[in-house]
Amino acid sequence: MSKSDNRNFVEQIADIETDFPRWYTDVVVKTQLVDYGPVKGTMVIRPYGYAIWENIQKELDRRFKATGHKNAYFPLLIPMSFFTKEAEHVEGFAPEVAVVTHAGGEELAEPLAIRPTSETIFGNMYAKWIQSYRDLPVLINQWANVMRWEKTTRPFLRTSEFLWQEGHTAHATEEEALEETMKMLGVYKEFAENCLAIPVICGRKTEKEKFAGAVATFGMEAMMKDGKSLQAGTSHYLGQNFAKAFDIKFLDRDGMQKYVYTSSWGVSTRLIGALIMAHGDQRGLVIPPVVAPVQAVIVPIAAKKGGVIEACNEIKLALEAAGVRVELDDTDNSPGWKFNEWEMRGVPVRIEVGPRDLADGKAMLFRRDTCEKELCPLEGLSERVAKLLDTVQKDMLEAARVRRDGRMTDADTVEELLDGVERGNFVRAGWCGCRECEDEIKARTAATARVFAESDTHERCAVCGKPAKHTVIFARAY
Repeated sequence: MSKSDNRNFVEQIADIETDFPRWYTDVVVKTQLVDYGPVKGTMVIRPYGYAIWENIQKELDRRFKATGHKNAYFPLLIPMSFFTKEAEHVEGFAPEVAVVTHAGGEELAEPLAIRPTSETIFGNMYAKWIQSYRDLPVLINQWANVMRWEKTTRPFLRTSEFLWQEGHTAHATEEEALEETMKMLGVYKEFAENCLAIPVICGRKTEKEKFAGAVATFGMEAMMKDGKSLQAGTSHYLGQNFAKAFDIKFLDRDGMQKYVYTSSWGVSTRLIGALIMAHGDQRGLVIPPVVAPVQAVIVPIAAKKGGVIEACNEIKLALEAAGVRVELDDTDNSPGWKFNEWEMRGVPVRIEVGPRDLADGKAMLFRRDTCEKELCPLEGLSERVAKLLDTVQKDMLEAARVRRDGRMTDADTVEELLDGVERGNFVRAGWCGCRECEDEIKARTAATARVFAESDTHERCAVCGKPAKHTVIFARAY
């Protein structure tokens, strides 16, 4: 299909090639994932969007529990005094914190922060709960909302209030806490690739880009279709910073009082933005089957003829029995309107059934990721659809990986780095470790250090030419 045909196919969606930000906004609103809340910077997640989040929750929650974590819930309001206990933490979050000063018609004796993150309140409670080495490790996750007063917002990617999970763990040794930090980063990576079909690059962040209050932050970076990076998740090794700030001590086996070592890690509804921008096309959404609210939609053709609607109902029951999330679109809209609508909403597989198909004992299958069609016998249709969903899931990951790998380049100078990001690439470049050089790269290219590369392949810093301590992946980012 030509580009001009694509523009006519789905009206009122900006051209993905020439106006990617507008395309994104059009898609999230027109597919009814989200709407704008009455308070600036907030969003209302509509049922279709929330169904994606529920599937993300289900998949992640299962993985968290399989690694020994338990869910709990901590308060939304945190005493402001908690934030002053960890100096780097309060400095990092101060511009984003929303504060409650009045309640019940009276001014509060102490202002309360609406949680931007929960390390401080977890630290306060862990100090009460942890007394002995027998109490360790503590492995707790919570599903919650947080608030960060963002100046520039965009649905799912950056909003003043959003949904997320945050894991907070406490350990007897540094080795255990570091192991936890990397284990959960690995859980995120496996989830992103096998559920969201997004290949990710994981690695340590620079000191400038790390979480406020952490000893080290490890990020998960995903390439969007415009070549920008999206930080899709982070895992933080906190060392004893919060343990000392909140006096989280335990009596060890040797009879000595010691501070615990902690970690924290989280992903949010930003993942929905990630899958939109990693897979979408001019027609709209392309949703990986594992997290799709509707995995297959049945569209009757000439529904009132030749027992078509009866056959569609039988197919629906068979698919439901096979564990497929399926809908039958029996509205009075035209087949063409239905095709456009469900393609825009990114449903992985469409099943078309008409009188001629029934007479031949077949149905037409359409896969959203490639827009390819195939005729399939009605006998064994549910098994074929289930296999096709598996194929779509794997093919989407492979297509995204090929796309990403084809846009990874190397640079030896700032000029080469600028050229790389201008062309929508992730760029590997040498870095001497100097903050001034990192700042200069951002000033001259609008790219930031995403994560350290897996191996140090560059000998010289792209800015100053001094020996490189690291090879870093730079990209423009959301």
